[in-house]
Amino acid sequence: MTSEHLPASASEAEQTAAQEITRLAALMARLRDPQGGCPWDLEQTPLTIAPYAIEEAYEVLDAVERQDWPAFADELGDLLLQVVYQSRLAEEAGLFSLATVARSVTEKMIRRHPHVSFSRDVLGKEAFEETDTKHRADTDLPAQWESLKELERQKQGVSSGALAGVPPALPALLRASKIAGRAARVGFDWPDVAGVVAKVHEEMDEFSVEMAAGDKDRMQDELGDVLFSLASLARRLKLDPEACLRQACDKFTRRFEAVEARLSARGLSMQDRPVEELDEHWQAVKKEQG
Repeated sequence: MTSEHLPASASEAEQTAAQEITRLAALMARLRDPQGGCPWDLEQTPLTIAPYAIEEAYEVLDAVERQDWPAFADELGDLLLQVVYQSRLAEEAGLFSLATVARSVTEKMIRRHPHVSFSRDVLGKEAFEETDTKHRADTDLPAQWESLKELERQKQGVSSGALAGVPPALPALLRASKIAGRAARVGFDWPDVAGVVAKVHEEMDEFSVEMAAGDKDRMQDELGDVLFSLASLARRLKLDPEACLRQACDKFTRRFEAVEARLSARGLSMQDRPVEELDEHWQAVKKEQG
């Protein structure tokens, strides 16, 4: 959608969004209709569809990092489709509907923002009349957010330990960073960054011992400790370990492709050249690219 197609007012924007989401939900229902729907869509289950949500979320992230705003809107649409798709499957199974999903997240956000006053349209008439709508400032909003999440977990009878709520399915580096952060909130952390750096070196030394011994299982265990300690170091430095590794992957890809291009210009291929020559090209590319 280009700027000239944006709604003229907030009210028009809300109406347009509601209409388009309703249209998308109707499309999904048609795709899942046993009478003339899409055979592929009819075969899908929550489990088979779930990986697509992860893929689409990363494509959203890629569009943001590239600041490709037309692609950003398109990728957000693909991600929204996953929500509508799963909601449709759940509705067919008698579990919940798309409306339940929207209502659930709206009510959750209201609960977790007690410092914000919401209108009757957001809260609903009964909630609006029962809610203290006075603005309440909070000097530590992240702590308030986590505290409210913890209260929700307790009410649901979910484990209330410090590491509760960190999804096992997260990318491993991100999960490691979140686990280390949760542990740090209850005091399980080094007093300074130097302690984390020392831990990284300690884990590397332990990995080196197992690598020399040649035990693959022990090597995997110790290399995991190295990666976990690096994720902890990134967190302590307020860096996203996933972003760090993505940046390294992008940099490696640019340099590798530049080496390929240099060789191709001479009618050569990487497979045919000795590693010493490849390293010379690599170093030359590093200087060129900075």
